[in-house]
Amino acid sequence: MEIYQATMEDLEGVSVLFNHYRQFYEQASDLEGAKTYLTVRLEKKDSVIFVVKEDKYYLGFTQLYPTFSSISMKRAWILNDLYIASEARKRGLGEQLLEKAKKFAIETGAVSLSLSTAPDNQAAQRLYEKNGYQKDTNFYHYELGL
Repeated sequence: MEIYQATMEDLEGVSVLFNHYRQFYEQASDLEGAKTYLTVRLEKKDSVIFVVKEDKYYLGFTQLYPTFSSISMKRAWILNDLYIASEARKRGLGEQLLEKAKKFAIETGAVSLSLSTAPDNQAAQRLYEKNGYQKDTNFYHYELGL
């Protein structure tokens, strides 16, 4: 098993996982849309995707987006997506992806690594809290849907 940064060679495998991830969040299956979206991310290098692969099978991924902190005047990363295929769960792969993302954030001089999850996704919340993530109690987060 290996965990590494995805390239265009991983597009097919990661797209399948990304499509399943979106379905988990109650979006319609759209494998072609997933491929298109990830192709643009990889070509423009505006996100970083780490994959877990065993033999020829893609088991999980996480996707990070760059941002910046005006207060610290440093880079920060948003861990926007984390998904483990259902047949590969309970093997510690999510924890390994979190560790890979953390090391990457440190290597790039980031001040923080942030994420959000659904209030009812208690399995993810336990994983994040077990790995040192803390709920933000200092700020409210707002979003303007467009």
